[in-house]
Amino acid sequence: MKAKIFIAGSGGIGQAVGLIISEFNIFQADIIFGDISQHAIDDAIHFVKEGTAHNVHISGLLMDKGGNYANMEPVLDECDVLLDCLPGSLAPKMAALAKKCTCHYANLTEYVSETNQIKKIADEADTAFVLQTGLAPGFINILACKLYEQFQEKYGNDMLEEMSMKVGALPQNAGFPHFYAFTWSPIGVATEYLKNAVIVDNYKQVEVAALSDTEALIINGDTFEDNYTSGGAANLPEAFSGKIKKLHYKTLRQPGHYQWVKRQLETIPEGLDKIATLEKIMLDNIPSLENDMVVIYASVEGFDKGGRRRKIEKAYKILPVIVGNRPLRAIQTTTAAPMCEMAYMMLNKKWKGMLQQSEIPTSEFLNGPFVSRIYGSFEDYR
Repeated sequence: MKAKIFIAGSGGIGQAVGLIISEFNIFQADIIFGDISQHAIDDAIHFVKEGTAHNVHISGLLMDKGGNYANMEPVLDECDVLLDCLPGSLAPKMAALAKKCTCHYANLTEYVSETNQIKKIADEADTAFVLQTGLAPGFINILACKLYEQFQEKYGNDMLEEMSMKVGALPQNAGFPHFYAFTWSPIGVATEYLKNAVIVDNYKQVEVAALSDTEALIINGDTFEDNYTSGGAANLPEAFSGKIKKLHYKTLRQPGHYQWVKRQLETIPEGLDKIATLEKIMLDNIPSLENDMVVIYASVEGFDKGGRRRKIEKAYKILPVIVGNRPLRAIQTTTAAPMCEMAYMMLNKKWKGMLQQSEIPTSEFLNGPFVSRIYGSFEDYR
């Protein structure tokens, strides 16, 4: 199979997507990087070409800084898939271009408002639109759906007590006073911390305040704290409302971080934009680093036919790896691989219109050639 792939956004995730597609060589791809920075495009092309021994055709397109992306249309007309690695605020524009140019479309954003806009754009499209295809939202939601299927199969019950999804993109070491470091783009972190989260409580879909339920937990012997954050649950609250008594997504952090964030929020005067102010405080105080890890946990819990309470869970701890001859951070591989997998699935299937996380074939995705190379095949974690 041969395909032409447009990767919008030439940052760390876009580069990882291009390298993984090229190095894994599951299908033959011509890759076009799009960005508003020629320097970023050149860096991405060099990163991929020098990072793999495979002979891949890679080019770039300078996108208009003013938001008029008309110059993308002739290029997208020749493409099969648009993979959107840009900030979430631009997602509706990219989705509209994909529909106009008859491209499959996938993005990474956790932004709820923009996702709802794209649902309308995707209506009656001739190509597939699969949103939130990264790590969280993305992989974590499909993993949770798989555990739900396993519970049904093993215990014969589809009315569950709880579905829990937790993900942390974390530094391997965290110090006082904030117990955190940025291991990926800081854009959007403050938004996740302050916009409401959608959960299921007592079988009903409801909104709760972000950072309103800090809890401690142990995963594979390590202690973390979790808290509600926005966007990570994807469409699962809607899909499982009425079937699961409690469903939620929480972001994992090292102990002490959420307490630090709440102290910073208390210092923000009334009338100031809390999201922008918190983002500035975090950027001023929290460093960025490369030495990261990704911790993932999902579980489903309920009763079997005999009335005994049962639980099925999966946990992962993923560290940086070498892909080709390039070191990739854990957040790069765990975000990029699901997007690559979705591109592969869209190219192989006759999907049209909007597909949400609860509609993705779970086993095919979790054991797919891109996801299984990064996460391991799903059966290895039974």
